[in-house]
Amino acid sequence: MAFEIDHDWQGNLATPVARIGEKAKTKLLVLLCVIWVVMGIFGHQPWKPYEASSVSIIKNILDHQSWLTAFAASQSSIETPPLFYWSAAIFGQLLSPFLSLHDAARVASAFWMSLTLLIVGMTGREIWGQGLGRQTTFLFISSIGLIAIAHTLNPALAALTGTAMAFYSFTLSRRRPFRASALLGCGIGISFLSTGLMPALISVITALILPVFFKAWRSRSYAIVLGLAALISSPWLLLWPAALWHVAPDQLSLWWQSQLVFSNNSHIDLLRTIAWATWPSLPLAAWGLWHYRHALLNKPKFQLMIIYFITALILIGFSGFNDAPILTLLLPIALLAGGSVETLKRGAAGALNWFGLLVFGLAGILIWLGWTAFVTGWPAHLSVRMHVLSGLESFNLSILGLAGAVFASIVWIATVNTKRSNRAAITDWAVGITMVWSLLMTLWLPLIDNAKSYYPVAKAIKQHLPKNHGCINSIMGSDQTDLMHYYINLKTKQINDANQLSCNLLLIQSDKKHKKISLNKNWVLVWEGKRPADRNERFKLYQRK
Repeated sequence: MAFEIDHDWQGNLATPVARIGEKAKTKLLVLLCVIWVVMGIFGHQPWKPYEASSVSIIKNILDHQSWLTAFAASQSSIETPPLFYWSAAIFGQLLSPFLSLHDAARVASAFWMSLTLLIVGMTGREIWGQGLGRQTTFLFISSIGLIAIAHTLNPALAALTGTAMAFYSFTLSRRRPFRASALLGCGIGISFLSTGLMPALISVITALILPVFFKAWRSRSYAIVLGLAALISSPWLLLWPAALWHVAPDQLSLWWQSQLVFSNNSHIDLLRTIAWATWPSLPLAAWGLWHYRHALLNKPKFQLMIIYFITALILIGFSGFNDAPILTLLLPIALLAGGSVETLKRGAAGALNWFGLLVFGLAGILIWLGWTAFVTGWPAHLSVRMHVLSGLESFNLSILGLAGAVFASIVWIATVNTKRSNRAAITDWAVGITMVWSLLMTLWLPLIDNAKSYYPVAKAIKQHLPKNHGCINSIMGSDQTDLMHYYINLKTKQINDANQLSCNLLLIQSDKKHKKISLNKNWVLVWEGKRPADRNERFKLYQRK
């Protein structure tokens, strides 16, 4: 059902031949995606680096109803458009009677990721044909660099949904131009309102470059798509900036200036990150480039994937990338890999499959062994190590979590014992990474959360703050500042040295990144503490005599 050949041009898809087991395979895909999306969303505190500023922004939105101008406690101006934070705040407000605010807000992450997985599957099916959309989704959720980011409060998740919609619209442009117009316009708008100019530019520049270099894209239907998409995207692109200009023009000016700043060339670092974050799609995509080398510049689907990847690589490399924009580059890589699975030689597919089985099997065994050591005390050396790393002496055993871990392990064991094939290799990767993530988020979640959470530190600071205290100076990282605001509503005035002290209270984060500050005898240490398992950070609260 490739979008450039396998349909008539009246807009009707050819009726596919019924295949035995298609419904069962689709049910497996849905079940796997549900488990993959839900695991890790609930039951833990906000973790840095991705969630600290997000929870602070969401708290500001709900506390002050500042839906247009909300920013984190560590920020002095708006750094990211608000669409993702709006969705998280809405879920947080609706579900907070039943869940903690951060758990309720993370439902927004599950919402955006679910949309993305659906769109990726439909895009793969449109490009390659029936069944390969499913394989593309399996490859997408198998990506090592995606799974941790996908379960955090991160605006890049909404931007990924927007870029996936835009990519899907290109594949529909010849068969369904009006539907493609709506998808392209909304996709550009969603990505712009989620993280800013960069993801929207990737889609816009790709759309404009394709007809310049390739004749297949110089068609009336594609012109209709671009024209209508420009109209549909206009409200997305203009309404928020116009409203912000009316309420806080200085904030709009600062934000727009930040969008036009390009950093030094970081393409080498970007390529290094792609090499591990997009595994196992990357080797399959590389094989696809070789296998289809004679058609790369002739068929629209390859033209689209290549132009999109090159555009994204260049723009992200000049934008001072972090891990989140890698998600945009994962789209063309996973889509190319999805159509290359069937062409892979059986020996190569078997090697990839066995590598995945060994990696995930060993990881699963180690997770079970670590949990057993923590609970039972055997092996003794490992048990001591687990207690030290987590900072926990003991925890209450969750029967529901244990049942989930057993279920995930049984599903993986049942999957790896099925018949080997090229497609089975990809399914095994998806089931394997879902199994490992499920074990971490059931068996090890209390340990990980205790090691990463700042809630005990914030609670201790609140207990030692004087009643009716005034302003507080601080020397802390941005993540710590945002989390203190979220947990105890503590807003501080950041300083760099003792000469800037203007308050009677001082909160210091001592670590390698923050230089020591010299205080005179007028300052008394009120409290000192740290996270249970942290060896680097210490927090100190001082009060002026």
